[in-house]
Amino acid sequence: MQVSQYDQILVVISFIVAIMAAYTALNMAGRVSTNPGKAGWLWLAGGGLALGIGIWAMHFIGMLAMELTMSMSYDRLLTGLSMLIAVGSSLFALWLVSTPQLRLRRLLPGSLVMGGGIAGMHYTGMAALEVSPPIVWDMRWVAISLLIALGASLAALWLTFRLRHEAALVAQMRAGAAVLMGIAIAGMHYTGMMAAQFPMQHSIMHHGVDGNWLALLVSVVALSILGITLVVSMLDARLQARTSLLASSLAEANRELAQLALHDPLTRLPNRVLLEDRLDQAINKARREGSFFALMFMDLDGFKTVNDAYGHDVGDRLLIAVTERLLQPLKGQYTLARIGGDEFVLLAEVNAPDEAATLADALVRTIDQPFTLDRYDLVVTLSVGIALYPHDGKNERELMFNADAAMYHTKHMGRNGYHFFQPSMNTLAQTQLLLMSDLWLALERNELRLFYQPKFQAPAGPIVGFEALLRWQHGVHGLLTPDRFLPLAEKTGLIIPIGNWVIDEACRQLSEWRQQGHTHWTVAVNLSTLQFEQTGLVDHVMACLARYQVPPESLILEVTETTAMTNPDESVRVLTRLTDAGVKASIDDFGTGYSSLLYLKRLPACELKIDRAFVKELSREGDDATIVSAIVALAKTLNLKVVAEGVETQAQQAFLTELGCNTLQGYLLGKPISAQEATQLGTETR
Repeated sequence: MQVSQYDQILVVISFIVAIMAAYTALNMAGRVSTNPGKAGWLWLAGGGLALGIGIWAMHFIGMLAMELTMSMSYDRLLTGLSMLIAVGSSLFALWLVSTPQLRLRRLLPGSLVMGGGIAGMHYTGMAALEVSPPIVWDMRWVAISLLIALGASLAALWLTFRLRHEAALVAQMRAGAAVLMGIAIAGMHYTGMMAAQFPMQHSIMHHGVDGNWLALLVSVVALSILGITLVVSMLDARLQARTSLLASSLAEANRELAQLALHDPLTRLPNRVLLEDRLDQAINKARREGSFFALMFMDLDGFKTVNDAYGHDVGDRLLIAVTERLLQPLKGQYTLARIGGDEFVLLAEVNAPDEAATLADALVRTIDQPFTLDRYDLVVTLSVGIALYPHDGKNERELMFNADAAMYHTKHMGRNGYHFFQPSMNTLAQTQLLLMSDLWLALERNELRLFYQPKFQAPAGPIVGFEALLRWQHGVHGLLTPDRFLPLAEKTGLIIPIGNWVIDEACRQLSEWRQQGHTHWTVAVNLSTLQFEQTGLVDHVMACLARYQVPPESLILEVTETTAMTNPDESVRVLTRLTDAGVKASIDDFGTGYSSLLYLKRLPACELKIDRAFVKELSREGDDATIVSAIVALAKTLNLKVVAEGVETQAQQAFLTELGCNTLQGYLLGKPISAQEATQLGTETR
């Protein structure tokens, strides 16, 4: 028999190709398993083709590494068949390890198929050698090579399945596993080559593929294919990882936005928006199943006193503590929401009215215990109104208003308790409900009106401007003052479009007055808390001024002290944007809320407005005189003008002028009047 030797360079190249093929298998398994659908099948096809060509190339490079005293050529058909066997085995292997689970009953048959495929590829490739007489096989080495092929396949499948997911530790283990798998695959080949005994006497068949240049060609092509495949796979893995990270970050951001949009930022309870959605779901469920549920409107008694006495920080902490207590007796299906201030609403599934009463009593009792915060023992109580579906309302509006009416009945009956909605409360509740329904159409029906109360330069003139006061010309109830409908607008969110209408109408009237020659007049517009907090406030104000070509300094926006101090940093930011554009800002009802002089100094206001509560009982010797004097002195120190409202007597007029108030407003000087009457008044006082 002829003894063969090996070209050491080609042997090394064959091992490199085997290791790269193994690493490709590990890497491609990750692509196939993490790309569902059509993309996964494309990766399976491409990966199987690259891996099969790599294993086949390693086999042929190993064969070409033999240095025989003869020239070798290969049968084209068998050579192609050996490549198909390699590709088919690789496709099967990638498909097998990409399945969700790889149990022993699938692993063992799979390793038999793959090992048989590798061995079949090897011995088919050997059969492609065109030699005569044929190769003599040592069956002992053949058997050993088959065992190595089966063992290598078993280990390769198990490792590929275990290491198919990307991670830092997996990447390191994957490299080591590829080296071991490559050595095993190459070892099987060279063991199989040991089984081949070439005869000493032979004749060379000169047709077929010449092997002199085949080694270089196969090496370059195989390494190129494997290299390109790995690069594409790694780039896809990195892109997929970044996409996954981006998607995860986006999902987290969406969850945070949803949390902010649907939950109260202080207590983390659902807000009005989420409550309305849950209530709508509860109504639909109750209609389908013929069941009922309880809606409880709850208000804290005495919270405003605590908030004013100890400040907003203590008030906020008290609300958090109240929330924790309210959650204690709640079980089963429920939604506890905070819809504003010290108002809470509970939506709870109950089986009978008695169960609702028991739950309401437990809520009242859990709040009727002192709260200890910062060495203070704070006492508040709970007033609860209960409405049952469908007895007390068929929709969200009726239920909310009837529960609200029942809660106010509880307050009128002494607070610290609960009441079910009763027909005796129906008149007030239905009146409120109808009024709210009409309010939704008030803007569409053009029923809102602005009246204007003149503001005079102290002590008695001339007129320097007006305060815009909202009225509702109701079709049935006549002219309604804000106390009749603004609380409804606040609860329903209608205060936003109504407030925007007020700004637009005030700017329109200013433009009309300016065309009549009253260019020095200003109009002051009150901003509600919800309106002040809306994101588009500044843009809306500037759009109205531009639409009617009104100078920004002609418009004064009045913000109550309590509103400004609710979120001081945001208030400073919004008012700064407005005043930078030229709009004037005024702090309304000054002295009635809990203020921080540090933030007051930062607010870009042009005036302070003294609340009428201090002016009403004003006398030279009283406490109110001391408070007003202090406010005026503070305003002068901060270089702010002072407006006093509620002036009803000449004594008040004289004393306020003497103290240094710049502008006076009140029934003594002028009542709220229509725009036409204001125009006439301006003409008469010229």
